[in-house]
Amino acid sequence: MVGMIVVNPVRQACKFKSMTHPSPTSTYKAGLIEVNGTKLYYEDTGGSGEPIVFSHALLLDNKLFAPQVEALKNNFRCISYEHRGQGRSADDAAYAITIETVTEDAVALIEKLELGSVHFCGLSMGGFVGIRIAANHPHLVRSLILIGTCAEPDPEKNKNEYKVLNLIARWLGPASVARTVAPIIYGKSTMNDPARSADRIALIDHLSRNRRSIWRAVNGVISRVSMLEHLPKIKVPTVVVVGEEDTCHEPSRSEHLAQSIEGAVFRRIPRAGHAVTLEQPAAINEILIDFLEKQSRHD
Repeated sequence: MVGMIVVNPVRQACKFKSMTHPSPTSTYKAGLIEVNGTKLYYEDTGGSGEPIVFSHALLLDNKLFAPQVEALKNNFRCISYEHRGQGRSADDAAYAITIETVTEDAVALIEKLELGSVHFCGLSMGGFVGIRIAANHPHLVRSLILIGTCAEPDPEKNKNEYKVLNLIARWLGPASVARTVAPIIYGKSTMNDPARSADRIALIDHLSRNRRSIWRAVNGVISRVSMLEHLPKIKVPTVVVVGEEDTCHEPSRSEHLAQSIEGAVFRRIPRAGHAVTLEQPAAINEILIDFLEKQSRHD
């Protein structure tokens, strides 16, 4: 099923440094948790609602989903975490932090927190993780939300570009490529909107402050293997969402992903690029709330 959701293009804050976080409650937790031989940073809103696990994109962190956590925390238990080698999670000495490794980290996190079967929401790299968990650990996933992601490796042209940027960042530091990477993350509407200059500055600042060893995580993403042949194993309700201006994982690749998962719904969001959760949070929230409500009614 293919469709487009259109919302009023009202600007909503998406600054990395000033994102809204869930208000602390008696069950709210945040910090490092030991899983799978590493320490992952996570935030857990707590509560008795069905659990949703949010898995972020490469080079970003769990604040990528702050607008969604804020919208859902009163009805769901929202857990957002950061991959090993990124954000506030522990570093890793591997030449490439593979997608298989971070997938096992996510599995271990779900098991350590005793979440049972979760709604899993992943954007880009987080989507790679979600696909693998749903295909190989189906008992842990009750529904799947895949945003700006795909099942196959990047085209060679993209790989070559990312390898060059990664090499420069490794030796000169992430700040040396931050302004080049920003238009890959934000769509042209966000990049060209004068009213969103603060958002662009905040993104570039965030990218510049990534740890020097971020190249290890990038290597893992570049070297990932295809999951296309495993998609028929995914049997849970799935929605695939992509920004129309996404140049990292073009809409056609996300549409192919949706077509390859039985019963999956496909949605395109205008005026948004790769970081669609921040660029058009109202549109994403509308999709998530509608999708999750349908799963609750089905249950």
